Order: sequence, then structure tokens, then C-alpha cells
Amino acid sequence: MLTLKGGSRPPWVGLGAAVWVQIASGNTFTFPLYSHSLKSVLGFNQRQVTLLGVANDIGENVGLLPGIACNRFPPWLILSVGALASFVGYGVLWLAVTQTVTNLPYLLLWCALVVASNSSAWLTTSVLVTNMRNFPVSRGKVAGILKGYGGLSAAVFTQIYSLLLHDNSSKFLMLLTIGIPAVCLSMMFLVRPCTPALDEDSTSSSHFIFIQCASVVLGVYLLSTTIFGNLLTLNGTVSYILVAVMVLLLMAPIAVPVKMTLYPKRVSNSEQPLGSSDSLGQGKDDKMEPLLGSSSTGALGSSNDDDSSEVAMLLALGEGAIKQKKRKPKRGEDFKFTEAIVKADFWLLFFVYFVGVGTGVTVLNNLAQIGIAQGEEDTTTLLSIFSFCNFVGRLGGGVVSEHFVRTKLLPRTFWLTCTQTIMILVYLLFAFAVNGSLYPAVAFLGVCYGVQVSIMIPTVSELFGLKNFGVLSNVMSLGNPLGAAIFSALLAGYIYDKEAAKQHGLSLHGLNLLASEVSCIGADCFKLTFFILSSVCAAGIILSIILTLRIRPVYQMLYAGGSFRIPQTSSST
Repeated sequence: MLTLKGGSRPPWVGLGAAVWVQIASGNTFTFPLYSHSLKSVLGFNQRQVTLLGVANDIGENVGLLPGIACNRFPPWLILSVGALASFVGYGVLWLAVTQTVTNLPYLLLWCALVVASNSSAWLTTSVLVTNMRNFPVSRGKVAGILKGYGGLSAAVFTQIYSLLLHDNSSKFLMLLTIGIPAVCLSMMFLVRPCTPALDEDSTSSSHFIFIQCASVVLGVYLLSTTIFGNLLTLNGTVSYILVAVMVLLLMAPIAVPVKMTLYPKRVSNSEQPLGSSDSLGQGKDDKMEPLLGSSSTGALGSSNDDDSSEVAMLLALGEGAIKQKKRKPKRGEDFKFTEAIVKADFWLLFFVYFVGVGTGVTVLNNLAQIGIAQGEEDTTTLLSIFSFCNFVGRLGGGVVSEHFVRTKLLPRTFWLTCTQTIMILVYLLFAFAVNGSLYPAVAFLGVCYGVQVSIMIPTVSELFGLKNFGVLSNVMSLGNPLGAAIFSALLAGYIYDKEAAKQHGLSLHGLNLLASEVSCIGADCFKLTFFILSSVCAAGIILSIILTLRIRPVYQMLYAGGSFRIPQTSSST
């Protein structure tokens, strides 16, 4: 069981630091910024580039090791592993693109990208698990904020790529090699377990609103500066000023712990939350430790009669008067990994998530080629639009689902049904390449993709508890690389190359020889791919409706009365 090490330190410092780590963890979204260099400098065909995109997705989402490690090691150690992975992986790619080392095998580059993007899994798991445990009754908001900033990371990196590095891919890979470890080393001792916030008062709500508003301002700023930067020619001084303002906006969440330090809230002993009063002494630690090890510590403020009955039960067990009967956990309690993976709800959620993110990441991995096929050469604008709308979906998914789950007891998975319905329409827009539809289609897809991510995380914790949340959420995340491998590499890459070969009168073998010089133009490059993705989303909608109906009783139990109720601990956990 994980022991609390943070004392009575408020958790807002860790949340503010986690924002920076989440920005760094979004390095996987930047693949379109340097994928064209991999194709042109190294002479790869589209299928090879798409397979590198799959490597990017595999590394990002294979997080079983960090999921297990988060229950055994402190967050700073997990962040250190992520920093090392980024340094090694992106360092190898930089050596290849700059041709400092020539003739590196394709398999080595593929593995290097897996290692580089796997840094994201270590960084995200560390900050997400730590902050979900620090704010156990505000899971939707915390997940929305952190995943929202993670979604904005592509726009942050694009800003740096365009304004400071002048679209230089080799310099950008050097930035990833050095910059991500620097952020991790700066923040690793600020992200740590603290006294959990066991209730959400008006002050906490205002703090969450402030951080959410700050992230929205940052998102709007990034989108507008990226668009204007592409329309206007900016000199060096203006570029530096724009980046400096971006850095200041990224520091906004730190204002919450600074304000709490300068103007501490004074409360009487009777108003202090359980586990925070100094008068509780050793009892504070006794209550905090189970919360970090389990989300199901029992209802707060249990009566003395309940305590007496527990003592009597323990005495009876010790004397052998009765036999202890272990029961399997119920939905909402803490599940072990082996207990969760045999549940239908687990696999329904997995397949629904697989459909949403697997089809969405196919578009992201091929965004540059989709744009070129429809006559849009500017990848940075498309990526910025996707990044901003992905952020809106992540933040909005957390906020909206949190509101309706508390007021209407509406399961969060209802929003997966809604967004996948929209995704069908978006894929049809992509398929027919209607004039003027590219930017709106990318925007809507970004929102829907972001909602999938922000909904999955709190849903896993609500159905299966926080004790093994790190492992279970990372197993769910495997839906992303699995979808990328099936829909992006095996489907989209093959269809694209086949159509490109047809347009240029070449065989697939001949296309491979001229890969860096041949592009596919027109709607037919991805039409069949998007028809298939639409059909897959239709199946996902059916599964999400079934899942929503199945888990509605769980939400009626957890959120009865409009606030989160921590369920009783099962004896098996």
C-alpha cells in the first residue's frame, strides 16, 4: 500500500507543476512536424512513415510499466525514467535527420521512436495518478485540466517550431531531446502525494475555475498567434515576445498555491476537513494512507457504532469465532487488475475507447498527407487547429461530464456516444473532400478525440477504483496504438500508396523507389479509409449505448445527492 509522504502540504502546487509536465508529455502529437523530414531526408515511403506513426502511438500508450511503478515508487523517479527515454529516443532521431550518423537501420529508428514517445506514458502516468489521488472527489475536473493541457502541448510545440526554430525539423528534434528532460528535472520534486482534498468547497471550485479559464485563454492565444504567424511575417523580436507571453500563460496555475500561501484561509477546528486538523495527530496519517492506496476507504464521518462493530468483528475473527469470507468487489470499489479484466464493463469501455481514439489517431498520423491531398500544404495550421480543439474536447469533456453526472446522474460514457456520432459525419466530410470542409472537419475531430480521452480516465477510476488506476487506465490506453496499427498502418498507409502508384502509373515497388518524390492528390487518396472508419464508429456507438445503460446504477450509487460518495471497502481489496 502506498504511504503518504506529502504531509499537510496542499495539492495545488503539484497540480500547477503537473501542467508543465503534461505539456512536455504531449511530444507525441508533434510527429507531423518532423514526419516529412523522415520521408524526404531518409527516403521513406508513406507506408514506412505511417509505421513510424504507429511506433509513436505504441510508445505513447504502452504504459503498463509506469502503471505498476506508480504504486511502488515516488513520482520523481517515474519522471526521471521518462526524461531518460526522451533523451535517448529523440536523440537517435536527431542523429538520423541531421545525418550525423548515416545509414541507421529503419528498425532502429522505429524502436527509437517507441522509446522517445514512451516518455509520454511515464510522464502522464506520474502526474495523473498523483493528482487523481490528491483530488479524489474532483476526478473529472482534474482529468479534464491535465488532459486539456496535454492536448494544448502540440500547439505549444508548434509555436516554438514556427516562431523560434523557423520550421527546422532537426532543431526541433534537438529541442525534444534536451527540453523535455529539463522540464522533468525542474518539476519532479513538486509533483508528489499530498494531503488529499476530501471535499470540494467554494474556494476549491473557484481555484478549478481559474485554472480552467487560464487554459482556455492559453488555447485561444496559441491558436490566434499560430494563424497570424502564418499570415504575417514576424521579425525575431516579435517572435520572442509571443513565446514569452505563452510561457507566462503556462505559469498561471502556479498563481493558486501562491495566493494560498500569501492569503491563507483561516478556519476553525470544526470546519477543518477530516485528516487535516493538527489535533488529529497520528490519526491523520492513519486516515490518509488508505486513501492513497484505495479510493474505497469507507464513507467519511462513520458513526461510533460502526467503529464498535468493526472492532467486535476483528476480535471475533482473531478468536476464530467466525470465518472471514472474502467477496469480490462491486463496481465502484477497488478492483485488482485480474478482477477488472474479467468484467464485461471493462472490455466494453476498452472497445468503445479503441474505436474513438483509434480512428482519430489515424487522421492525426496522416494529417500532413490529408492536407496535401486536399491542396493544403501548411501542416502547422492544421496541427494547431487540431491541438486547440483537442484541448477544448479534453477540458470540456471533463467539465460537462462532471456537471451532468452530479446533477442528472448521467454516466460519462453518454458523451462517448454523442461524439462518435459526430465523428461519423466528420469522416464523411473527409471522404468526399468538400471544398472548404477541411478546417472544420479537423476542428470537430479534435474536439471529439479530446472528449474520448478525458471521459475514459475518470470512468475507469469510478468503475474500478483508484488503487490500481495507473495499471487499468494504461491498459485502456492500448486502444490508441492498436487502432493506429490497424487503421493507420494496415489500412490508410496501404490505400494511400496504392492510389499514389495508380496516379503516377507505377507499381507499389516502383513507388517505394521514388517514395520521397511522389504524393497522392485528391479525395480518392483516403476515401475508402474514411468510409471504413465511419462504419467502425457506428459499431462503437452501439457498444457505448450498451455500456451506458449497464453502468447507470453505478453512477446513481456514487453520486446520489449531487456529490461523490466514496464506497465501502470490499474485504478482497
